[in-house]
Amino acid sequence: MPKLKTHKGTKKVLNIRPGGTISMGKPGSNHKTGKKNTAFSRKGRKDIQLSKSDLKRIKDLI
Repeated sequence: MPKLKTHKGTKKVLNIRPGGTISMGKPGSNHKTGKKNTAFSRKGRKDIQLSKSDLKRIKDLI
């Protein structure tokens, strides 16, 4: 069976933490933030963790 190639777009967006969990940034917090309220901007600084069901599916891509 051939080796699976890493999906490069997914690799650039997701961060693998030492514990094995995967985190990603929140969408919509990079540009045009002047119109958005401050609560949205503060929440956008934190990373979100993927759910367990997504974690199993995405580990094959990375």
